[in-house]
Amino acid sequence: MPKLLSELKDIYNEKLDLVGPSGIRAFDKKISNIDGIVKLTIGEPDLNTPEHVKKAAMESIQNNDSHYSAQTGKLELRQAIANYLKKTQNLDYDPQSEVVVTVGATEAIYATFETMLNPGDKVILPTPTFALYYPIIKLLGAQPIMVDTSKDNFELTAEHLEEVIAREGDAVKSILINYPGNPTGVEYSKDNLEKLANVVKEHNLFMITDEIYCELTYGVEHYSIARLLPEQTIYINGVSKSHAMTGYRIGYVCGPKEFMQKLTKVHAFMITSPSNPAQVAAYEALANGLNDPIEMREIYRRRRDYIVSALETMGFDMATPQGAFYVFAKIPAKCNQNDTEFALDLAEKAKVGVIPGSAFGEGGQGYIRLSYAASDETIKNAMNQMKSYLA
Repeated sequence: MPKLLSELKDIYNEKLDLVGPSGIRAFDKKISNIDGIVKLTIGEPDLNTPEHVKKAAMESIQNNDSHYSAQTGKLELRQAIANYLKKTQNLDYDPQSEVVVTVGATEAIYATFETMLNPGDKVILPTPTFALYYPIIKLLGAQPIMVDTSKDNFELTAEHLEEVIAREGDAVKSILINYPGNPTGVEYSKDNLEKLANVVKEHNLFMITDEIYCELTYGVEHYSIARLLPEQTIYINGVSKSHAMTGYRIGYVCGPKEFMQKLTKVHAFMITSPSNPAQVAAYEALANGLNDPIEMREIYRRRRDYIVSALETMGFDMATPQGAFYVFAKIPAKCNQNDTEFALDLAEKAKVGVIPGSAFGEGGQGYIRLSYAASDETIKNAMNQMKSYLA
């Protein structure tokens, strides 16, 4: 096993010292070796990828589809993405110049920030939110501005946004919203989106919208802010959640042609092109699998109702999630309000794994996130063990 030359150990990107590992993954790893642990930690669907999608991927391999695709992704997939967004969200993107296929939504996020940000720039992040955004922004020498939304039911208001822009000044270049939200499950209302869009338009900012959970909403209709601000919005999505395809690693980013030309450079330097069999599978999902998320959505809704009811009987307080597959629950007052200590004790004594709310930024302290992208049996066992623990 090679050991790094001592004279080389201090030669690395010093911005790495500004960030730590993902709080979600780090905590999950910390408790994973506990004997008998039942985990509601990671947001990964336990459901199977639809059969017709798997078949398309296998046929791609059998047909020797093994050469580089266009760097922006197969044209037929980009056309399927544009058609899907038109059908489901009434968005208009040119597949030739305004759509780029990425290695998951993760690469879409990184490529967007890499294209947009310079050192010293600021990005407004309504929190608590997905923990991946912070380290990427910091690694690029920019500054994430966390905006605690816990007092507004985890939804950023136009008034709050105005206050933050006035305080942070001209260095603010963009705002990112993730909805339905991870970890809260909150879905932004059309009325609020319209008010936010007016603020963003007035200040000539980029709006980055991560809508990876848009197919998984319960009793509400998803409305994309890209419909209101097409000339300022960078739209991010993928097939990981909608079609249970996390391992296929296919996401996409859409936006105005001028921005996408620059993003394509970054994307090409990072990955050259996505995997062909995965792209073919994604094409099949978006072109012929529009109904696939419907059955999944009903399964998640049923699990949501069960887990919310069970937690309420234990004394947890939470807003019923309107989308995604997470419950963000306030720790009962009788318990340790340090969410990391509470979650660790819960793992060690009740054998139930959850994620501390503080992993998701300001406003998450005193909460825990539970994923119901787990089997019915796993969720039932977790609730029973938590009930015994809290008793």
